Formats: sequence, structure tokens, C-alpha cells
Amino acid sequence: MLEPQGHSLPLPAPGAQLQLQPVFPVALAQVQLRPDPLDLAVQLQALHAWRGSASSNPDPGCAWTGDLNGVWQLQREAVFAPLIAELVLQAHNYLEQLGFDRRQVALHVQRCWPVLSEPGQVVGRHHHPNAHLSAVYYLSGDGSGRCGCLRFWPRHQLNELVPGMAVGHGGPLRDSAWTQPWVDVAPRAGLLVLFPACLDHAVLANEAEDELRVSISLDLVLTAAREADPPPEYLAPHPAHWHPV
Repeated sequence: MLEPQGHSLPLPAPGAQLQLQPVFPVALAQVQLRPDPLDLAVQLQALHAWRGSASSNPDPGCAWTGDLNGVWQLQREAVFAPLIAELVLQAHNYLEQLGFDRRQVALHVQRCWPVLSEPGQVVGRHHHPNAHLSAVYYLSGDGSGRCGCLRFWPRHQLNELVPGMAVGHGGPLRDSAWTQPWVDVAPRAGLLVLFPACLDHAVLANEAEDELRVSISLDLVLTAAREADPPPEYLAPHPAHWHPV
């Protein structure tokens, strides 16, 4: 069995000043796509039709999400299929940059659903334990964050040393890049964000009184390639080899 390969940090020069080094980073990807205005108009029209007269989930403060309302397979809809194919291509690029050998893995869209957030609405903090890779694509937003940023939290805040110090409340630990309690991404039409599905995230309140925040979420799953025989350890076999019981 091959052992995983780590990385050795370089030793500091004698007499050098103390210097912090980032280790074990989380890979959060962003790419700005250029949606066709006509395609965008048709897609927005379809989403409004699916939502109908509903406006929340159903709490008025919670955004309307398709996965809780029977709209969770957008990749199968003709109006969205070309867009989803482009987003999946970017997901493959993400895997390659992480170091995955695309010949040995297969990527599957498990769920794909819209999220429509009216002014004042939010999506609570959560993660996606059913998936490996998550993505959010924006159909609206100007990059200002007014219509509600996507907020990420670290799974463990190791650099705070004393648990709870990074949340503020006048404690002795000042704000720094090493102890950020969260990171925000501002929505912008055509922006795609990719991140590990286990990463906690939420959508902040839409503070744009005259703007609907519209996005598409994807849950993606990694398995071994169909041709892999046997599949790599720790990677599920391709679904073509599964046997329903």
C-alpha cells in the first residue's frame, strides 16, 4: 500500500525573525463566467414558474429552496443542461488542481436546485454530508454583497489556541488573517464558487430591498472511474457496478 505523501516545510535561516506560514489550507475556488443574457432570462423565467406563488421555505425569513420543494434535478431540465455541463467542467478543473487523476475518478451530479432569496431572507448555517464537492452559481448579484453574501466557517479554529477566542466579545485575541471567524463571498451574476461539501456555510440576509437573490446549488459525488477494477481504496466503486437489493 502506498503511503500518502506529505510536505516538508523549509527550515528558517539562522537568526531570522519569527514568520508564520499557512499550512493545511481549504481549497475554495471562484471563476467568473459570462452568462448569455437571453439564456439567463429564460432560466430566470423557468425558476419563477417552478416557485409559483411560494416565497419561502415556508418560514418567511428563510429563502425558497428547490430541494425542499421538488425542484432538485435541474441538470435534467433542457433549459439548464448546457449551463450545468459548463459548471461540471469547472468542477473537473477544481479536482485537477487538487491533484486528482481524472482517469481514475468519476464525478456525478447528485442534486442540483435553485435558491431564491427575497429581501430579508437567509439560508441558515449548514453543510452537505451527503456529498463530496459543493458548488454555487449566481444568476444575480453585483458583487457588492447587498443581496446576501455566502459565508464560510472553518471546521476547526486551531490558531485561536484557546477555544472561543476567535469569536470576539472583547477578548484578548485581536482580529487577524490567522484567526478569521468566517469568510464572505459576495454574489455576482455568472460567478461560480466550488468548495468541499463538508465546509459549513450559510447565506446572509438579502439587504437589497428591490433585488431577488437567485442562485443554483450543486452537490457532486466522487466515485472510482467505471473502468477501475478494482477501484482505489477509500473510493466508492462506480454506480454501474452497484447492485440494488
